[in-house]
Amino acid sequence: MSSVAVLTQESFAEHRSGLTQQQIKVAALNSEDESDPPTYKDAFPPLPEKSACLEAAQEPAGAWGNKIRPIKASIITQVFHVPLEERKYKDMNQFGEGEQAKICLEIMQRTGAHLELSLAKDQGLSIMVSGKLEAVMKARKDIVARLQTQASATVAIPKEHHRFVIGKNGEKLQDLELKTATKIQIPRPEDPSNQIKITGTKEGIEKARHEVLLISAEQDKRAVERLDVEKVFHPFIAGPYNKLVGEIMQETGTRINIPPPSVNRTEIVFTGEKEQLAQAVARIKKIYEEKKKKTTTIAVEVKKSQHKYVIGPKGNSLQEILERTGVSVEIPPTDSSSETVILRGEPEKLGQALTEVYAKANSFTVSSVSAPSWLHRFIIGKKGQNLAKITQQMPKVHIEFTEGEDKITLEGPTEDVNVAQEQIEVMVKDLINRMDYVEINIDHKFHRHLIGKNGANINRIKDQYKVSVRIPPDNEKSNLIRIEGDPQGVHQAKKELLELASRMENERTKDLIIEQRFHRTIIGQKGERIREIRDKFPEVIINFPDPAQKSDIVQLRGPKNEVEKCTKYMQKMAADLVENSYSISVPIFKQFHKNIIGKGGANIKKIREESNTKIDLPAENSNSETIVITGKRANCEVARSRILSIQKDLANITEVEVSIPSKLHNSLIGTKGRLIRSIMEECGGVHIHFPTEGSGIDTVVIRGPAPDVEKAKRQLLHLAEEKQTKSYTVDLRAKPEYHKFLIGKGGGNIRKVRDNTGARIIFPTSEDKDQELITIIGTEEAVREAQKELEILIKNLDNVVEDCMLVDPRHHRHFVIRRGQVLREIAEEYGGVMVSFPRSGAQSDKVTLKGAKDCVEAAKKRIQEIIEDLEAQVTMECAIPQKYHRSIMGPKGSRIQQITRDYGVQIKFPDREENPAPVAEPAVQENGEEIGEGKYIKEADPSSPRKCDIIIISGRKEKCEAAKEALEALVPVTIVVEVPFDLHRYIIGQKGSGIRKMMDEFEVNIQVPAPELQSDIIAITGLAANLDRAKAGLLERVRELQAEQEDRALRSFKLNVTVDPKYHPKSINTLANLAHLH
Repeated sequence: MSSVAVLTQESFAEHRSGLTQQQIKVAALNSEDESDPPTYKDAFPPLPEKSACLEAAQEPAGAWGNKIRPIKASIITQVFHVPLEERKYKDMNQFGEGEQAKICLEIMQRTGAHLELSLAKDQGLSIMVSGKLEAVMKARKDIVARLQTQASATVAIPKEHHRFVIGKNGEKLQDLELKTATKIQIPRPEDPSNQIKITGTKEGIEKARHEVLLISAEQDKRAVERLDVEKVFHPFIAGPYNKLVGEIMQETGTRINIPPPSVNRTEIVFTGEKEQLAQAVARIKKIYEEKKKKTTTIAVEVKKSQHKYVIGPKGNSLQEILERTGVSVEIPPTDSSSETVILRGEPEKLGQALTEVYAKANSFTVSSVSAPSWLHRFIIGKKGQNLAKITQQMPKVHIEFTEGEDKITLEGPTEDVNVAQEQIEVMVKDLINRMDYVEINIDHKFHRHLIGKNGANINRIKDQYKVSVRIPPDNEKSNLIRIEGDPQGVHQAKKELLELASRMENERTKDLIIEQRFHRTIIGQKGERIREIRDKFPEVIINFPDPAQKSDIVQLRGPKNEVEKCTKYMQKMAADLVENSYSISVPIFKQFHKNIIGKGGANIKKIREESNTKIDLPAENSNSETIVITGKRANCEVARSRILSIQKDLANITEVEVSIPSKLHNSLIGTKGRLIRSIMEECGGVHIHFPTEGSGIDTVVIRGPAPDVEKAKRQLLHLAEEKQTKSYTVDLRAKPEYHKFLIGKGGGNIRKVRDNTGARIIFPTSEDKDQELITIIGTEEAVREAQKELEILIKNLDNVVEDCMLVDPRHHRHFVIRRGQVLREIAEEYGGVMVSFPRSGAQSDKVTLKGAKDCVEAAKKRIQEIIEDLEAQVTMECAIPQKYHRSIMGPKGSRIQQITRDYGVQIKFPDREENPAPVAEPAVQENGEEIGEGKYIKEADPSSPRKCDIIIISGRKEKCEAAKEALEALVPVTIVVEVPFDLHRYIIGQKGSGIRKMMDEFEVNIQVPAPELQSDIIAITGLAANLDRAKAGLLERVRELQAEQEDRALRSFKLNVTVDPKYHPKSINTLANLAHLH
């Protein structure tokens, strides 16, 4: 709603071309004394005749004029200028570190527009943006937001109108922000505030505010009226400083929205109650009609450079003229070359307004100071510090530096300009006396090396010698480098730069091939290892390729001798890495991984240290059984044999060697190991190891439990025989969700097909890319028969039907809780059948099933079984002291999960009691007597168990009872074993190693009494199933120790004999002879 200060290009041309000669001429004003303002003729010479050009401008362009439309280019270019005082980042003195450059790069990547950044001599920032319109608009918004200091304003509109500003999916808001290059923040729905915050440039805020008010006016339930008023009359309606329109709004209670000067619209929007709105419209119309009748215009020529003085800061000068004279001054837009200023007002006021326009235009003077262009940056100073001293004293003085010109232009009030000119002349004289510059030629291909990484080299030279070094950009391909500053610093910087260039000319570049997988190892954690290499060879620059390039080439550059030494050093390092990167995979049954790791990782740590290898075990929750060993080949073999021996000691593991011709190995393994994997899975997960391809060895090793190994051996030999005679293969395809149904529960369905036909059927694993491929292997007859059976099954599965069944609503929750886990399990088990239960709250018992006919029937049967289980469900309590609960649950609840799966029950543990009442430990007695060796101790159940001891089991009665027995079997019990006290320290071993080994091996806890008790009783606590083995192991260790004691006693037998001293020499000789004989 502010008055017009600057017209748009289009509207200005329109107004100017509309002036008639009569409007330009103004009658002389009456004058009674000298103090009266001068007449128009006295104040100004007559304007040159412009009627010819004006008429020409009004002539039609011909028959083609209205038909030909300009072709719009798909790529547009816009230039944005950010003055020094509005820049966010003002330091561009460092190479490669300018914040503006980084931000521009980010904007280019995000929007796809091309940006070019340049710095004017007055430290203003110019940004040229090229690209498609949408990209340029986005880039413009980002530039304003990130590189220019922001103003902000708020606009209040009714809360219910906010959603119309946002638009569908926020599109309207985004479009508005792009058009106005602002950030518009709308309060959240729960926030009661109706204030919308707009951040951006002053012009952008005006535009955005106008648009927001228009949107609100459109949605207002009150009356809305639009009045078309010529743009040039808007200042008269708004009044000076918007006072007039403000008064009308206050008196009528009507909201009046006048487009800001930057928006080329003529429509004024009124919003309010019907009667008050009519009053406001009438008043505005009256002002408009009066001004149309009474006002006339004159056009005067004012130098373009003086327009800004007529406008004044924030348009204040125009407002002053309007307030004093009632005349509106229309200034052409900044991007127009026109110098014509139009004054519009009542004839008697135009002369006074014209005098004020010229007074303001001439209140400033323009002067210049001669100064070599290379000194300009020193006059400006770092971050504009030197210039700031002058502009702070004389803020109205504008100082302009022009690229390549040896002068500085000053504009401002005459007195201030004179003072500033003197100060700058003194500064220039001083700089000429103490500053120097030199230009040197260095091949442009070396420039980036002179600059260094992130400008490190050149910034060091600049800081060290207090000079400025100007290196041309790469695209100029120029060799000229300019050094400016203190004469001595310039000389030293020149010397160092030339030395660096000379050294580079004698440099050698060498490409070293090192496998990319070793690059990270050579660089080291946080670059520690590469720093050591660089410290060892400081003159060599080492460049590793970007990991994304997948390149093996490492580039070395530096003096020839140093590059050769560094090459040998790094080649040796790479050779060591290759030698130490030999890798073998050892399949170990999952249940033995914890024994290989040992308590606290003791076993695996020992193997790693002694074999000097890296050993990686699969994650605990992974299905993989493979342990990977990496290091030198010999060391890997040692570690492998150690790990296999641990497995062999722990279980009944048999190893069998089978001789199968090596030419058949690949066909037995199958594509990506599918065939051999199916045999291993079918035979209890045995491990089958084939020799390395191309070795020519026929021996295949099968390792695992004896019965499974025998079964795998038979299948492998049978398959090898088939392959040698008449092996035949066929591929079938079936949806992955059908596979489980085809296999059947526990593999029942597929085993039936296999037994009937004799063919082997291989389903894809989760690692296979093609999840639909089913492979049938065997004799041609067997394969054809199996194919036929499977195709019938698959065809039936493709026959989709829909069926329904009745399920009591009280059971619905069981199927849909835990995000429908039960339904997901049914879908997986029965070929992806879809089961739909009624919505919660709907009193319906109808359940719909959709899928293959056989799957639907099987799923219905399974749902019925679940319902029967639910109806037969009971709840049972199992009292077990809380202190054993964690032990019963097992690691990550594994034991309890196994019981729930095995017995189909639900088990709920009570909440822990934070401070349970202390329970006295029962004495180690039974029936009033001490318990003898090998007797069990169980803590007696209290007469009334505590709430925190009760475990709730839900399910079928018989299953709950079985689960309760399984839970009670997990309660640790204690037996005591009598072991002589003097053997305790040997059983414990050095630093507890002996007793730890026994506890790990037997999965029990062994408690040895404290030495001061002098007790022979050792307590063993654990699961009943493990106690007998642990006791036997402990007694075996006792027997070994007792045998060692007896042996030591025999070895240390001593007999004392008394011999007269006079016989000692003879005795010694005799003993010596006896010893010699023995």
